[in-house]
Amino acid sequence: MFILALALLMGITVQSAFAERAVKSKATPVFPELAKRMNVNGVVKVELTVNPNGSVKSAKAIGGHPLLIEAAVSAAKQFKYEASTEETKELIEFKFNSGQ
Repeated sequence: MFILALALLMGITVQSAFAERAVKSKATPVFPELAKRMNVNGVVKVELTVNPNGSVKSAKAIGGHPLLIEAAVSAAKQFKYEASTEETKELIEFKFNSGQ
């Protein structure tokens, strides 16, 4: 709960664009200091490949500001999903807003 409140104060929200599997745990990206100072806002879309056990096998940014991508991909790799019988693809969005 504290992490969610902190993320809202920092202007970061996370949303699944399409979800084949339920998310067990999420991670919030750290808003990059340079991006904050430059007042950079935006959305970073990250495509995940999720192993059958629910861990993230790979994460790749498919859109977003270059100053925000590393933080989003790093957080996306920490997500955990419900187990499944096969590997799946997931798409998540991180919304960064430095004005909050």
